[in-house]
Amino acid sequence: MKLHRVLIKAVVECLDEIFNQGKYADKVIEQSLKSNPKWGARDRAFIAENTYEIVRNKRYLNYLLSEESETEKINLEQLFSIYWYDKNQVFPENLEFNFLKSEIETRKVKANKILKIKVSIPDWLDELGKIELGENWEKEITALHQTAKVVLRANTIKSTKIDLQRVLESESIETIVHDVAADALILKERGNVFKSDAFKNGLFEVQDISSQLVASFLAPTAGMRVVDACAGAGGKTLHLSALMQNKGLIIAMDTGAWKLKELKKRAARAGSFNIETREITSNKVIKRLANTADRLLLDVPCSGMGVLRRNPDSKWKLSVDTIERTKIMQAEIICNYATMLKIGGKMVYATCSILPSENERQVQNFLSKFPTEYKLIEEKKISPLETGFDGFYMALIERIK
Repeated sequence: MKLHRVLIKAVVECLDEIFNQGKYADKVIEQSLKSNPKWGARDRAFIAENTYEIVRNKRYLNYLLSEESETEKINLEQLFSIYWYDKNQVFPENLEFNFLKSEIETRKVKANKILKIKVSIPDWLDELGKIELGENWEKEITALHQTAKVVLRANTIKSTKIDLQRVLESESIETIVHDVAADALILKERGNVFKSDAFKNGLFEVQDISSQLVASFLAPTAGMRVVDACAGAGGKTLHLSALMQNKGLIIAMDTGAWKLKELKKRAARAGSFNIETREITSNKVIKRLANTADRLLLDVPCSGMGVLRRNPDSKWKLSVDTIERTKIMQAEIICNYATMLKIGGKMVYATCSILPSENERQVQNFLSKFPTEYKLIEEKKISPLETGFDGFYMALIERIK
């Protein structure tokens, strides 16, 4: 396709905000598209898709430019040029580029022999992955380097998976049924489904299959009292509501009031009326709910190592220190929040990480502290390599005393 300077400029501006100003890629792209409402669907897709791909392949592309694995400052127009060349074997006509093709081709051969450059990750992350996952690391991180599928979850309060598929087809949105998750449909082609009438009417949410399995793993039933203690903006909360047929009570909690505000909007659209939100302002909020929950979901903050395909910019925002601080927080949450369970109640500890130190080791440490009060019923690990979906971990634990 012929490149227009305005599109290149838009991508470069997005990259500047992501790499140099530390902003999150999804928010940057969303704001860029909102600021230019006259762009057509093709232009909007170009900006979003190419920005994400450059972010995903930052280290590899930079290596093609300089054979330096990581530099403090990158010429973003040159980064776009080398990306476009690598993708199409031609350089953008309206950008200056002074490198020889033979040099680039030589570097490509070298780059594809070095894992951390080929999949564009920092040195520390490659070292950590090898320590945590051993020989499985290379395969898993290679799988996480691919572009993620877009998956929908039919909102069974208002529709079924098959009925939703028919409605979407009437709006020229084609999907594929996937049976691993009961209510999942996969988009055949990426597109802005948020503009569809089906979304506006609350017939579905965008939610990866791995994420959909978490609420099902908790297995709530109609009439139960359920606490979603790390609810965020409520993707899993809404799924719990649907599984409970809108009956009983879900207490959705989070430390971020703005997230709960967004959850309320989503719940209204979905027709989920059994949800009550509570901001966690202190431990008193948790203590007031001691021994009250039939089910407890702890979808704890984590490194996000299982969802790098969706959030490729997080590779450049994470650090060893941030992951260590996150693990301390995880341990505090599971110990302090588990008290909300009734005796005989069950909870799921879940992360969107593939690192054992955030997953089974956290559960093992928790159980070792309370060996007579809680027992592990079942664990589930979802591998990006084996499934093609996000990496997740979940542990079902029962309170016995």
